[in-house]
Amino acid sequence: QVQLVESGGGLVQAGGSLRLSCAASGRTFSSYVMGWFRQAPGKEREFVAAISGSGGWEDYADFVKGRFTISRDSAKNMEYLQMSSLKPEDTAVYYCAARSVYDSSDYTRPFSYHYWGQGTQVTVSS
Repeated sequence: QVQLVESGGGLVQAGGSLRLSCAASGRTFSSYVMGWFRQAPGKEREFVAAISGSGGWEDYADFVKGRFTISRDSAKNMEYLQMSSLKPEDTAVYYCAARSVYDSSDYTRPFSYHYWGQGTQVTVSS
């Protein structure tokens, strides 16, 4: 079992930056692939980024490549999402999520993650 708590959301102007944090507690942090998803009103939850248990690989949705960076600090049991060049269409509730490193299913699909945080609101004004 792992518990996830996000922080760092808020209101920012277009072109600005925010850093989201996700604090994990419970079992060995490195046993989990960590992901970020987002959900805008009336839309399905969508994949944003993921990072391996060791931090050796990471992947991004096309719409955030070059703007967002995912990272993790295993010593602190923390995951981060640095967001830059934010656009109004990035407005959503952002969720961190965790899944076992031994799970071979598609890591871009929300159903493949077993643990979720409560979400943090990001609002980008134009």
